[in-house]
Amino acid sequence: MSVLLVEIILPDSEVERLEQILPQHCRRFWRESVPGRLEKFSAVVQRRYAERLLKSLEKTFGSLQDFKAHVVRLETVLPPLTESPETELSGPEALRSPTAVERFFSRDRISIKELYSDIDESLDITPSYLLTVIFSSIIAALGMRSGQTAAVIGAMVIAPLLGPTMGIAMAATLGNAKMGGRAARTLLVGAVFAILAGFMTGLLFTIDPLVPELRNRTIVQPADIALALASGAAGVLAFSRGASLTLVGVMIAVALVPPLSATGIFLGVGNEVLAGNALFLFCVNLVCINVSGIITLLVQGLPPKQWRITGGILGLWTLILLLLALMLTGRIELGITPMASLEASAPLSQ
Repeated sequence: MSVLLVEIILPDSEVERLEQILPQHCRRFWRESVPGRLEKFSAVVQRRYAERLLKSLEKTFGSLQDFKAHVVRLETVLPPLTESPETELSGPEALRSPTAVERFFSRDRISIKELYSDIDESLDITPSYLLTVIFSSIIAALGMRSGQTAAVIGAMVIAPLLGPTMGIAMAATLGNAKMGGRAARTLLVGAVFAILAGFMTGLLFTIDPLVPELRNRTIVQPADIALALASGAAGVLAFSRGASLTLVGVMIAVALVPPLSATGIFLGVGNEVLAGNALFLFCVNLVCINVSGIITLLVQGLPPKQWRITGGILGLWTLILLLLALMLTGRIELGITPMASLEASAPLSQ
């Protein structure tokens, strides 16, 4: 059972209200005095109750200047905390009780505050972010050019675009427009820099488009959509349980940087058709990660601000995915594939 330690500091005049709140969310807590007419409460909270506790604390004491709350992950608790449907703590009446599905999938999900904290830094456009995108794209480009799968996996491990992508899915789920705008802007800038890095690689080096690692970034099959959906869901599940974005980047079999890098490479050698195919693969992967990500977060019980907004965004992403699938089906039915263009292309050099 995943357990957290929540430390709460507030004025001594608010102790009575806090002592009414804590028993609704935990069974173990203790109190100690600190200088400045303040009181400190330490509460051992099961992860499944942490989110609603933090929400109650923020709603009740968030406007107080001296209120603070710190959350620490505990490795071991003795005696262990056990939970069953018979002993489950019932929350305040204002909070909706979780469904059986939400209760099952959210048992070890970290709280919304923790999710925000984990992803917040990756939503800013910083020199470090831009350099990471450039280096990741160069690694992917050179790895695909020489057919070195390990180098391409290395670019996936760096995963600089995964944070903004997760941020878009999370913002859509929670209805957080500000977060969604930051994530979308950071993703767009990162995608442009990844393409530019690939473009420079295509200009400077001899490129053989028949190399499997490059060819694979120009071919999209219907099964790739299922792969992207499943991989996106697996990645969101890992991230929502506290896994680092680097680990999630390894787990997600679909990649974001390699298709963008391939787009730049083919633009650099003057093959716009193959560049469009690689960009199409990126779009499919991006849309699938968002569709499966939003659904996975909803199943885990993340509360939308307004279901109408979240449902509309999910519907829009799903519509885009259907349009991409129809485009893919039409290309296959008409026999329009990148293979002919690939076979007609000799190794290209600049």
